[in-house]
Amino acid sequence: MVNASRIELPDAPTQQRADAVRAWREDVAIDTYLPRAPDRYPAYLDARVYQGSSGQVYPLPFHERISQEKVSRSWDAIHLENEWVRLMILPELGGRVHVGIDKTRDYDFFYRNNVIKPALVGLAGPWVSGGVELNWPQHHRPATFLPTAASIEHEPDGAVTVWCSDHDPFARMKGMHGFRLRPDSSVIELRARLYNRSEHEQTFMWWANVAAHANDDYQSFFPTDVHHVADHAKRAVSSFPSADGRYYGVDYPAQVTPGTPDGDRIDWYRNVPVPTSYMCLGTSDDFFGGYDHGVGAGFVHWADHRVAPGKKQWTWGNAPFGLAWDAHLTDGDGPYVELMAGVYTDNQPDFTFLRPGETRTFSQYWFPIQDIGPAHQASLDAAVHLDVVRSASGGEVRLGVAVTAPRDGVTVTVTGPGGARLATMDADLGPGRSLVRTISTDLPLDPTEVEVLVEHRGTTLVRWRPRRVTGDAVLPDPATEPPAPAEIGSADELHATGLHLSQYRHATRSPEPYWEEALRRDPDDARAHVALAARSCRAGRYADARTHLEAALGRLTLRNPNPRDGEAHYLLGQVLARTGHEEAARDAFGKAAWDASWRSPGRLALARLEACDGNDAAALAETAEVLAVDPQNLQARAVRVLVLRRAGRHGEAAVLLDESRRLDGLDWWLRFLDDGALPTHPPTALDVALELVSVGELAAAARVLDHTASLPVHVGDVNVAPLALLHLADVALRRGDVVAAAAAVERAQQARARWCLASRLDDADMLARIVEAFPWAARAWALLGHWGYAVGRRDEAVTWWETSVALDGTDPVVHRNLAVAAYNVLGDAQAAAARYERAIALAPDDARLRYERDQLAGRTGAPAASRIEALLARPDLVHERDDLTIVLIELLVSVGRLDEALALFDDRSFQPWEGGEGQALGAWEHVRAALARRALTTGDLDGALTHVEAALEVPAALGEARHLLANASDLHLLLGDVRAARGEHGAARTAWEEAARFEGDFQTMEVRAYSEKTYASVLAWRRLGREDRADALIEGLAEHVAHLAVTPAQVDYFATSLPTMLLFTDDPQVRQDGTLLLLRAQLAALEGADAEALTLLRTVLDADPLDAAGCGLRDSLSPEHVA
Repeated sequence: MVNASRIELPDAPTQQRADAVRAWREDVAIDTYLPRAPDRYPAYLDARVYQGSSGQVYPLPFHERISQEKVSRSWDAIHLENEWVRLMILPELGGRVHVGIDKTRDYDFFYRNNVIKPALVGLAGPWVSGGVELNWPQHHRPATFLPTAASIEHEPDGAVTVWCSDHDPFARMKGMHGFRLRPDSSVIELRARLYNRSEHEQTFMWWANVAAHANDDYQSFFPTDVHHVADHAKRAVSSFPSADGRYYGVDYPAQVTPGTPDGDRIDWYRNVPVPTSYMCLGTSDDFFGGYDHGVGAGFVHWADHRVAPGKKQWTWGNAPFGLAWDAHLTDGDGPYVELMAGVYTDNQPDFTFLRPGETRTFSQYWFPIQDIGPAHQASLDAAVHLDVVRSASGGEVRLGVAVTAPRDGVTVTVTGPGGARLATMDADLGPGRSLVRTISTDLPLDPTEVEVLVEHRGTTLVRWRPRRVTGDAVLPDPATEPPAPAEIGSADELHATGLHLSQYRHATRSPEPYWEEALRRDPDDARAHVALAARSCRAGRYADARTHLEAALGRLTLRNPNPRDGEAHYLLGQVLARTGHEEAARDAFGKAAWDASWRSPGRLALARLEACDGNDAAALAETAEVLAVDPQNLQARAVRVLVLRRAGRHGEAAVLLDESRRLDGLDWWLRFLDDGALPTHPPTALDVALELVSVGELAAAARVLDHTASLPVHVGDVNVAPLALLHLADVALRRGDVVAAAAAVERAQQARARWCLASRLDDADMLARIVEAFPWAARAWALLGHWGYAVGRRDEAVTWWETSVALDGTDPVVHRNLAVAAYNVLGDAQAAAARYERAIALAPDDARLRYERDQLAGRTGAPAASRIEALLARPDLVHERDDLTIVLIELLVSVGRLDEALALFDDRSFQPWEGGEGQALGAWEHVRAALARRALTTGDLDGALTHVEAALEVPAALGEARHLLANASDLHLLLGDVRAARGEHGAARTAWEEAARFEGDFQTMEVRAYSEKTYASVLAWRRLGREDRADALIEGLAEHVAHLAVTPAQVDYFATSLPTMLLFTDDPQVRQDGTLLLLRAQLAALEGADAEALTLLRTVLDADPLDAAGCGLRDSLSPEHVA
């Protein structure tokens, strides 16, 4: 498919054309599919699994649909180029590289997407493919579709860096990355600076996500000592590059045929048919990359493997399922692979810790290569490829060398056995001018004795000798699920397990039971108390946190007053400071600072307290202590600048400020102190205001807060305007101006509150003070409830929301939240329904409310007919949502209104979520199969054939394709039955054989040995006269049912994604029990016990009238349901 859209890159400004490195900011028009506005309701996705860890998005709003009409949009773009490479960076999309061109080949070595076409892949919805995405503090970047601040830095040697920076939406950490080009090199350097500006220890991962155009000629290359790769969370492992078994359910050895001898090699895109990730399990080398053999070009990524061990490939898969996703993400630029490079991480999820105030800096590098093939070794100066082909008379050495800078007189020496020189070559090389040679020799060649040395004027650029393959590499064991707390033998392992779950942000396993079990065995276990205190503190449960910390310190100071670790004292200081015990907090912070690892955060906390109280000399002493041990601490620098100015030491302040701005030119607090500039990004502006509050600069904070409240809201971002006004009221209270405070609260009451959610502890503490001072402030009570529910304080959240409603009952968001809480917290479905009715009365045109109300109806056993009636009362709202349309289709099928159900597919294009595929396809199959069965029953054989063939042919409008491993035996069985009824016995047999051959199934993103589709395979074997095969399947299915019956249900510990966005508390045991009943009904039907099967089915369908397999079995056993 040819892409009708094409990005036209502008020429460099005239005044820069003679520069060796050119960088300029110029908008670029790009055809764009914009996300629809997100819902107004908080997304409480506690149990959502996303990329193997928590999929919570609070406080970000949640997008659920992308516009299907593209428009030309002007995007802020920064262009960076030298003689050999060109980049285009989009600050408005997380600071991603959108275009990366090898100018020597006019080749996009990074995937160029000529449209901005987000799909529902990101944490909060929209995600764009192509280029280079910088994923932190988790994968994918939570702010991937949000703007960054950007600047261009020119260096004395002619190098230029384009910097992008933002505060992450969750912990408000500062992430900054810069792409640097030098005048004399084709190397692109990514310079990263990660700074934990929060007061708590955080976890993070960093993955630079590079996309490359993929085709049958594209090959990924890892270092040659990579023999094994792992899936997400290391839940599965495989040999590499040839997979010697099943991986992601694919039998790779079975793909090897005379026509595809390398069909088991997963380094070739063409061989991977399903969505697949793999990450290398250890290497002593620093490079990897990808190469297009058809173009003769590719790229190398290089980074110190001791800091940057992560090397990963991802693909949607070279099959219809993956190609359907490609169509969602681009108009015509085709498939891609992602070659991700991880720093401080080697897997996803794999998080590392970042202490309060800690900075991590590192660099990653990419450079294009041409002609040489996949690199076998690489440095920042050169890459080399070396193949040794042995023959009876000697052999050949096939050599390729690419360099990253123009170098005349490069010497390439190739030696063989015993150091015998096979060839020496001198060549003038440079980017785009590679050396490719074939050297023939009559010497007997052992590949591990051949070495290539590339030198330039006595300096080694790269050296390589193939490694000896010993064949003794043992496949590592995959990771295992931790035992339940009671099954763990030691307190040490209990603590470590809880720490792991917390560190990796596990979505479905809480760390708290492990620490609580440790305390059950030893009530004074200090580690468990500190861990629980940290979680309590983050949730604002200060009394609980203090109790835990005092217990911990009781144990830690049992024998001496000086604990080895200062964390407990530091956390106690935070709790005391937040609860008004400043003097005791000073003591705790001071003691924490005895520990070198907590000296910087402890001293900075002391500096803030002293500055806030006007003790400038003490604040200066504390900041000096911080900067002595941590000169990169940006907040300590800002506090010191402020206090120096207060002390009249303006010259020192100016010097420090200038030095600090050179360290980080995009720190908004430092910039505000420098020239008074205010952030245009509202959440960042609020961060600056709160920094000023923390050091007692209340007048300046009030100015920034007033500015923040006036800023426009970026769609997809948090609206902080009401919060800014409430903080303004809090500042006024601190200044003793109750009248001004009340006026600010009233302004907050009237401000637009859509997408306004509190997330900082400073927000929560402020809201508590506001509602105490102004108990009539309904908006503040509501915001406190939104935050409380998000951090697990659900009973209190209900109370806060009810208080808000009593003061002002006109906010549908609060009523909806109370509906969710009524079901999830109080277990009162009737109250939840009443709350939804009130919310709908306030917002009658809100499709999201209708969807949630119907979901509640389904959970409470409402009849299908009443649900249909409620939905058809507003068909326009049903049409707005894919999920609601699918529900209505399934409901209509369940009551036999098949033609109406089919009509709902007309003129509609569906947009699946990654990990939630199959819902639209399942509804399509269900409708068409039911229509085919009805036509078969009435003798309309042509109609039956049309419908069953349509069920098997997936229309593009569904937005997805059938997964390669998905079981469609029921449809093939039905096709065979239709063919047989038409007298087409050969075709019938072919269809039944297809139905019988299915092994297992692919459901909820995992491969299963048996499912409800097994029933169709049994019937197919019987129709083929193979009772032996049918009986074997029945026996296996019965054993599966027996095993399932005694296995407690739980969400897969290693789940990478869950297919539903869980709103209401979900009991996996209820789901499993329903599956058991259905499978037992199928077994009964296979044994001829139709009455028993129908009895079981009634129970199944009473609980879930939309169960497609249950409806199908009922229809086959009771034909009257089909008509």
